Amino acid sequence: MSSPMSQQYSYRSQKTLGLVGGSPDYESVKGFEAPTTTSRMYNYSPDGRLYAYVLPECVRIHYAESAELLRELPLRNIVEIGFSPRGTYISTWERLVKLEDNAQHKNLRIFSVSSGEELTSFTQKAQGGWELQFTISESHAVRLVGQEIQVFQPADWSKGVVDKLKVEGVTTISLSPGLNPSLAVFVAEKNGQPANIRIYSLLSLASPPACQKSTFRAEHAQFKWNTIGTQVLALIRTDVDATNKSYYGETRLYLLSSSGNFDCQVAAPKEGPIHDFAWSPNSKEFGVVCGFTPMKTVIFDSHVRILHDFGTAPHNFISFNPQGRLIALAGFGNMSGKLTIYDRRSLEKIATIDAPNTTFCEWSPDGRFIFTATLSPRLRVDNGIKVWHCSGPLVHVQLVEELYQASWRPIPVDVVGPFPQAIPPPPAPNPSVALFNAGAKPTPSKPVGAYRPPGARGSDPSKVYNRGDSEPPSGANTPTRPYNRSPAPGVNGNHSNGYGGAGRGRGRYVPGAALTSPSPGRDEKKPIKKKGKGKKPEGAPSGVATPIVGDEGAKPLTQINIVELQAAPAAGDAETVPLTPGVDPALDPVSKKIRNLKKKLKAIGDLKERRDKGERLEDTQVKKIDAEDSIHEELGKLAAQSGVSIAD
Repeated sequence: MSSPMSQQYSYRSQKTLGLVGGSPDYESVKGFEAPTTTSRMYNYSPDGRLYAYVLPECVRIHYAESAELLRELPLRNIVEIGFSPRGTYISTWERLVKLEDNAQHKNLRIFSVSSGEELTSFTQKAQGGWELQFTISESHAVRLVGQEIQVFQPADWSKGVVDKLKVEGVTTISLSPGLNPSLAVFVAEKNGQPANIRIYSLLSLASPPACQKSTFRAEHAQFKWNTIGTQVLALIRTDVDATNKSYYGETRLYLLSSSGNFDCQVAAPKEGPIHDFAWSPNSKEFGVVCGFTPMKTVIFDSHVRILHDFGTAPHNFISFNPQGRLIALAGFGNMSGKLTIYDRRSLEKIATIDAPNTTFCEWSPDGRFIFTATLSPRLRVDNGIKVWHCSGPLVHVQLVEELYQASWRPIPVDVVGPFPQAIPPPPAPNPSVALFNAGAKPTPSKPVGAYRPPGARGSDPSKVYNRGDSEPPSGANTPTRPYNRSPAPGVNGNHSNGYGGAGRGRGRYVPGAALTSPSPGRDEKKPIKKKGKGKKPEGAPSGVATPIVGDEGAKPLTQINIVELQAAPAAGDAETVPLTPGVDPALDPVSKKIRNLKKKLKAIGDLKERRDKGERLEDTQVKKIDAEDSIHEELGKLAAQSGVSIAD
């Protein structure tokens, strides 16, 4: 084994690129000089030995441990880079352009890391799936071109394609890890023909597939192999759910064996979409998060038998640590960001971590720490990196403006060593945690008391807004209806229901009118005029209520002239007309402007108090404070012009 590999992570933002060492110091790696120009992306080699990043004019390759520059490739406009499993080759991809001499643009190129020599090149139009897939020993490389799968031998690129397989309708391929590589192929559903999932042996592509599964309603596929490459999980997805139960389409999960002795659909323990799935590093079990909210998380064995059910919770993420000892379940995206850690042996909860706004989550290579990051442009606020111990405490924080990429340096499991028998204790938090907690925004408290509209704030409360405990229920203040709403009243004018029926000829309650006696009955002395035969007296106002004849002895219905009631406030004393609360009709436009300026100064004073208490202010709030002098100046001019005092 070579020299021990230290734990580190890298990050990339709009303005800088960095390498940071691991616990407990979390200091920048000595010897690494961040580029002065913006980096487009970075990538570690799968074995963690090399580190490369893309600049507008070149690609630089460093040794990850010492940050020493190994090689610089003078390549312009590179968009993507990727290493082979052992870091022998580096692949680059750039956007396809039309050359002047109409020659074919070879935008996918492969270089030797040790010599920097370009070994071969291809034309690759799409950015998705651009990279060649290498076997773990780098003995073979596979590439999908149209409907043809091409196989190369990296030891001698000059041989070109050494083997190929044409599969009509193929859209996705995935090469397995392990010493006996297999190739998973997905053929989408088309023209009424079912979709197909096939497993081929890479060393004998011409032979029939070792395993095959057909299904309808399948447009896309995602493959995940177990660590030793003997089984693969295939997530089948459609863009539209025919049952209209899920906005994100329909999903199903299948398990297939590379040897062909087992294949089946994984029965979802709860109805709904499959949110996430992951293999355990031991290659014998896998976890699935599925169902509508709240989701259900289940652990299956290699024969799709349920080993453990975690129950329902708002989770859409599952991940085993590299040693397979711990399981992380979380709800990110539109969920609260709660992350729960379980011990796989005892299946007991170890810790719950509150990590809101997380867009990226990853276990450290030693399985003791969890890396969470808020990346842009997914979220443009609170961008930064947080490192948590598996027992729950926050041990490191690094806030980075416009953070685009962040990840741990990969380290092989056999180099790191096994996970301890007992959960290790957390280290002392880095000083960055105390600084972060000191500058954290305080949690806003809920307002105390009854709600008051903006127009009534800052003045003596009106009785209109009083809601004390001694006040009777609101129903007690509602005036009783003085008129009968039923054509057939009960005894003494009372009704079986509170408001009576909705029959014709009922009386009408006029707000502001004097209350009258209880609802009278019909008067037998006055005949009831039939509809359409009586005429309204000339000159009678339209608001006069029509009298109704009731029971014997009842008083006649009082006639109310609505027109007179509406005109009464205008003819009466002006002091009896109530004013709208919080409105001063005496204010002229200048006085109103002075009042608004005073409100702005009061708000600025509140912002200054919050700033003095150490609270971080937004840019717009800082600009308001900067405008205080101009507001004072404008207020003085208005006061001099109108002669109004500006004293509070």
